[in-house]
Amino acid sequence: MSVEGGTNSFSGRASDVRVEDYLERLHRALSGLSREAASEILEELRGHILEKAASNTERGEATPAGVEAVLSALGSPEELAAQYLADDLLERAAHGWSPLLLMRGLLRWASLSIGGVFVFVGGLVGYFLGAALMLCAMLKPFHPQTAGLWRLSDEAHSYSLRLGFSGVPAGATDVLGWWIVPVGLLAGGGLCLLTTQVALWCVRQYRKPHTPRG
Repeated sequence: MSVEGGTNSFSGRASDVRVEDYLERLHRALSGLSREAASEILEELRGHILEKAASNTERGEATPAGVEAVLSALGSPEELAAQYLADDLLERAAHGWSPLLLMRGLLRWASLSIGGVFVFVGGLVGYFLGAALMLCAMLKPFHPQTAGLWRLSDEAHSYSLRLGFSGVPAGATDVLGWWIVPVGLLAGGGLCLLTTQVALWCVRQYRKPHTPRG
């Protein structure tokens, strides 16, 4: 009995050391989170690992092999931390409606999945076009002869949104004239708002919040 008890005690200590080593690495990788949020994640994950490892054994006790299997399913601490950090940024962006915070979250998501790449690129294009329209509208009073939406050729039907810092090609026609001011502000602002709504919808619909696996 003493030998068996000693073996179980040693296995328990080995399992605990392995879990704590994993959680310590995860803690370092979660440096971008608040202390309270990181502590909550570590405590929840510690319980999950030990419970899952114990459920896979006949005695109901966590063994080194069982713990190793659970940790392997979770992935490296750095990969796991990246998912938690992305979740945190996206959650804060959803509550704050901050385009900058949203793009930071989408960039982290893009580093984790192909779906995130498409949403990030779409958000980048939407915000760029929206900002360009609003900037063109605001610069029109300072560059009335060159800023605006120009049709470069009647035959090719090619258009160019110009901010007024350079000359206009010969034969180009100012399509909107001074109407670019209200149209640019409304369309640009609306496009930025729409981009934010679509990006947040994609996050809610296609990306499940991270939950421990194993």
